[in-house]
Amino acid sequence: MKRIRPDVDIIMDLLEAVAQARPADAFIKSLHIQYQERGGLSKKQLQGLYGKAAKIAGIPPGKLATLEAIILKRPTRDKSALPGATPDYKPDEEVGKKISAILEKFPEHKRVLFFKSRFDNDESLSQTELAELLRFGKLLGIKS
Repeated sequence: MKRIRPDVDIIMDLLEAVAQARPADAFIKSLHIQYQERGGLSKKQLQGLYGKAAKIAGIPPGKLATLEAIILKRPTRDKSALPGATPDYKPDEEVGKKISAILEKFPEHKRVLFFKSRFDNDESLSQTELAELLRFGKLLGIKS
């Protein structure tokens, strides 16, 4: 970040002022150390510093306003929400009926059991698997 006046460091001034007002605050100590080592703080850390500094009466309001402007300038990185629990795949009822009909006659048919497990897990069957299932139904004389 390129500063207009590098000799003015609002964040360091606020860190020192808050550390002077509350010398036992571990959060401010850790922010101070991190700012010295890394040269910057995250948006959430700056918000925490602003919250602590706003409670102290002796801090100039101009420095608080500058810190607030720095915070507003930073991008907000939110984690995206989890996708909805509803699957995009809608199981075909005809396929389920066909699988059930075949398994009624031949409950040990391994390939159809595999299709059933995929169908129960809301996984789509490929076109070749659907063709294979229909072929099994025709061979076994099942109509549904």
